[in-house]
This record gives sequence, structure tokens and C-alpha cells, in this order.
Amino acid sequence: MTKPLFNLATPVLRLLLLLSMGSFWMAAESAEPLVFTLRIKDHLFIPAELLVPANTRFRLRIVNEDATAEEFESASLNREKVIMGRSEGIIHLGPLAPGEYSFFGEFNPRTALGRLIVNETDHD
Repeated sequence: MTKPLFNLATPVLRLLLLLSMGSFWMAAESAEPLVFTLRIKDHLFIPAELLVPANTRFRLRIVNEDATAEEFESASLNREKVIMGRSEGIIHLGPLAPGEYSFFGEFNPRTALGRLIVNETDHD
């Protein structure tokens, strides 16, 4: 007695489905996140204005070139992070609506000032 074609195809279809799901997850995990870098030097954020895309998750890499610590603080972004001297840190942000988001250095609030400018254009 022969098996119907559907019964023979079911294991093959399951295998193909599993393989396609695996490649989808691998592609999703291998996608590199956007990273934008701010530097702290002489108690200043460089650049003082950083353009980032709207509605996109990204990482803000902060490199502190000074010997002393600085605290990145932003009420509008709801973030704060201490970056020790001569080290770096990462802050995960987004997706953000278009607009301007100010930030400052808690330990040097008169000089360490900056803002993220979030807009809809490409930032390649």
C-alpha cells in the first residue's frame, strides 16, 4: 500500500520551515546596530551636536579621553551614565521621535553641553 503524497511531503515541509526560520533568526542577530560616537575631551562633548535618525534604535558610544570621570545626563532622553576617565561606555537609545534632545556632563555642566538632533533623513 502506498502512502499519500501529502503524508510524505509533511516531514519535508517541516524541515524546510525549520531551515528558513533558522536563517531568518541568524540574519536578524547578525545585523549590526547603528553606533554613533561622542567624545569627551577637555570637559567638552565632541561633537556638541550629533545627528541621528528618527524611529531607529541605536547605540551611543561615549569615549572619555579626559583623565577624570564625567556623567552623561539627559532628562529628555531619560538617561544618565558615569564614564570613568580614559574609558568608554555605551547607552542604548531609540527609537526617538524627531526633535532635539539635550544632554550635559553632570560633573562639568558649564562646559560639557550637547544635543542629539533627531530627524527623518538618512545618516550614512
